[in-house]
Amino acid sequence: MKINKEIKDIILKRVLITIGILLLIRTGTFLPVPGINHSDLAFYIQSHSVTRSLVSTFSGNNTFVIGLFTLNIFPYINASILVQLILGFSPQLSKLQKEGDLEGRRSINRLTRFITLIWAIIQSVSVALYLKQILFDWNYSLAFEIVVYLTTGAMIVLWLSELITDYGLGNGASLLIYTNIISSLPNLTRTIFLEKNTNLNPISGIGIVLLIIISLYGIVFLQEGVRIIPLISSKQLNQSSLQDSETSNNYIPLRFNQAGVMPIILTTAILVVPNYINNLGLLPKIDLPIIFESFKFFYWIGYFGLILIFSSFYSTIVLNPKDISDQLQKMAVTIPGIRPGIQTTFYLKQVMKRITLVGATMLATLATVPNFIESTLSITSLNGLSATSLLILAGVVLDLVREVKNIYYSNIYNNMYQ
Repeated sequence: MKINKEIKDIILKRVLITIGILLLIRTGTFLPVPGINHSDLAFYIQSHSVTRSLVSTFSGNNTFVIGLFTLNIFPYINASILVQLILGFSPQLSKLQKEGDLEGRRSINRLTRFITLIWAIIQSVSVALYLKQILFDWNYSLAFEIVVYLTTGAMIVLWLSELITDYGLGNGASLLIYTNIISSLPNLTRTIFLEKNTNLNPISGIGIVLLIIISLYGIVFLQEGVRIIPLISSKQLNQSSLQDSETSNNYIPLRFNQAGVMPIILTTAILVVPNYINNLGLLPKIDLPIIFESFKFFYWIGYFGLILIFSSFYSTIVLNPKDISDQLQKMAVTIPGIRPGIQTTFYLKQVMKRITLVGATMLATLATVPNFIESTLSITSLNGLSATSLLILAGVVLDLVREVKNIYYSNIYNNMYQ
């Protein structure tokens, strides 16, 4: 693929815009919220693992600051997940999305932004209330200021991420998560190879690297793998044979992983959030997580099973066999050997069940790789290297490659017709 100067200039401009906005957001993450005594906060974070986990989730490892952009893009991510679930259960909103017109997309975007604002307020209030046990000079006036600063910061980050999507390179929200993951990798690598661990030797280090490479290969296969279902039009039925139809360019690409990282996120929310809230002291003490720690085998069976269930559930939301069957019937297109209507719907359901099972099994297996390494080598420092992180890293890189290709072919197309 030969890239001329014009395409290079377009890509360079988009890259510079993206890097500039990402640097701005990263700087804002470390811009302290006024009124908070960050010396007290840093001391408390270093001595309490739960608080350290809370702050590092938003801002990255070794961060001892509640900054303007601490909430980052997470309120928007949570809002997007909620909107997707609402679309699955609301026929009106789902129809609005499927119609695909500009007004429909704007309505969905407005709903997502509104839920983002509500979610940002909820998370800001949670942070402000949690700081009550840390800050000696905490009061309701300070709490209100923290909520205002963090909520405003979250909405600014949302606006900046949309600027990246519109004028930069890649999807803004995905790139922000990508940046957070990348920022934690140097510290993660240093912790793995410098911690005093008798089980960690050169051979086990090579084994970790190989497992990560295999995981990345599996993730790329999972993200890019599709099951091709050939299609044939009514005209082709009269003009060509079944064998010719199978070699035509008309087909339905059914992805192995329709749900993306959603099953892992939902499973983690169910299994981790109750224990997390329990550690924060917001609910009475629950002994259930202690039982799970004693029976990790059963915990991971439940983890594996929930990913399978959520993958199946979310795949039906993303792709409805009946909708596909109806669209094919309207276009006078059929699957070779399958009658239109009910038979096509049934056939698509069966195919989707099989590929969803394969994809969900791979996803669940990949999700357990870091935990397998931890339990085998007695390493407790791979918390930042989850299957979700690897899926996002691989997915963002693949999306960037696709966007560069789209810019290239779009430029060629425009030059041909000028």
